[in-house]
Amino acid sequence: MKLQVDPRLFWFLKEGTTLNLDKPSDLDLYVQQVLSRGMSEDVTNLLRKVPNQSFRQSFLRVQRFLPGEVRKFWEDFLADYYPGSGSCP
Repeated sequence: MKLQVDPRLFWFLKEGTTLNLDKPSDLDLYVQQVLSRGMSEDVTNLLRKVPNQSFRQSFLRVQRFLPGEVRKFWEDFLADYYPGSGSCP
């Protein structure tokens, strides 16, 4: 799935840039930026566009780059959402 980036969140990318969310590197950039800098509507859109398992896998790859409070919130969320998975600290 291709997505044109929101310049408010991706000010560092050229205007009109699209991300291919089927590519792990693009998905990771999208997830990291939305979780770090997005508003609640941005997070809601992310969760609607990205399948649950893909979001979880991407989060596990980018979690070390997130601010501590953000990382902890999503680790707790995923632990509740996927109980017993053992993949989140």
